[in-house]
Amino acid sequence: MDEDFQTYLNRAMHLILPETCRSQIQHIQESPKFRLVPDQGLQAAPFPGYAIITPPAIDETENQSLYSLLEHYQQQLVEDLGDQLFARVPPESFHLTLADLIWDSRYRDALQKPDYDNQLRQQIATIFDQTAWLQEGAPIRLQAIGFFIMTRAIALCLVPTDEAAYDRVLKFRRAIYQNRELIGLGIEQQYYFTPHITLGYFGDVPPPEALQQCCESLVTLNQRWLEGKQQDFWVKQAELRKFDDMTRYYRETNWATFTF
Repeated sequence: MDEDFQTYLNRAMHLILPETCRSQIQHIQESPKFRLVPDQGLQAAPFPGYAIITPPAIDETENQSLYSLLEHYQQQLVEDLGDQLFARVPPESFHLTLADLIWDSRYRDALQKPDYDNQLRQQIATIFDQTAWLQEGAPIRLQAIGFFIMTRAIALCLVPTDEAAYDRVLKFRRAIYQNRELIGLGIEQQYYFTPHITLGYFGDVPPPEALQQCCESLVTLNQRWLEGKQQDFWVKQAELRKFDDMTRYYRETNWATFTF
């Protein structure tokens, strides 16, 4: 289902263009992952599930310089867009999702199966063991190229620095999504691989004139990003993580990890 390297590069470069921003901003939607609470602003809503991700910022040191810079830009977005439109995620939760697994209503339904959580965790551990041949003892390098608008979020777009790096990630994803036992647990690939780090989600959608100003703010931030020093993101380890909402991703010490 995922694209070849050149197709992804072309799509990624298109995502951060000003004209793409100006088009996409007209189609944003309120995210169900956050809701407006009186006197508290936008707060995380229950949204449970599992994903395979890089260790969140709070638990790793490899990408701290990028995360620190990203936090600065995130704060600028809050100031420009306002906390009624933009619900930031905690900087300590910054991460790259390598494979979405199951979430929200699909996960709640899956819990009706006996011992579902344990079966899922065991099968991911088995897959990680079976894909040990992908371990090269060298992290995968990606480059952060700029910000883009998703339907319900704003994120930093990442591109692998070469085709070999991209291919390693795709082989890892295929080992997950093409595993019959995991498919039997309700896991299926639903999205093309678009490596990104989410900064926050949309809340109340403002009128068109305000949307245009939001877009111009993002275009300005992107220009500043492109004028700055090139920022790399290193994928050294993948972990099975559970979440109850979009603010914290946690694991037990005996849950599966995969070192690239």
